[in-house]
Amino acid sequence: MRNFAFILLVAVAFCGCDSATQSRYDRDTETTSLSDESDRIQSVKTPFDQNENKADIDTTAEIRRQVVDSEMSTNAHNIKIITQKGKVTLLGPVQSIAEKQQIEVIALAVAGKGNVDNQLEVQL
Repeated sequence: MRNFAFILLVAVAFCGCDSATQSRYDRDTETTSLSDESDRIQSVKTPFDQNENKADIDTTAEIRRQVVDSEMSTNAHNIKIITQKGKVTLLGPVQSIAEKQQIEVIALAVAGKGNVDNQLEVQL
């Protein structure tokens, strides 16, 4: 009977602390960055705001292609690009002011003057 109780105790302890539970706990308790916080504010655009019409999808895809094909940082390659009714919003961290400006130039070339809202954040 003692062995059964011990085995049961070990099994409960083992099952209660699986890696998925631990990862969920870590994710829920870790400190968030500024860009993570902005994702939680309802007025800030997210990728879910991307329109489903072909023109907006094509605009986003072309900007993304040009950014990824560039020699910029991984952060720059992973920015959020959201297009709604031809208006592009750029969100996320970049490594330098030069990257921020380079991405804006790309977006302006694709979307046109007056159609780009550059909200990229330079990491220090």
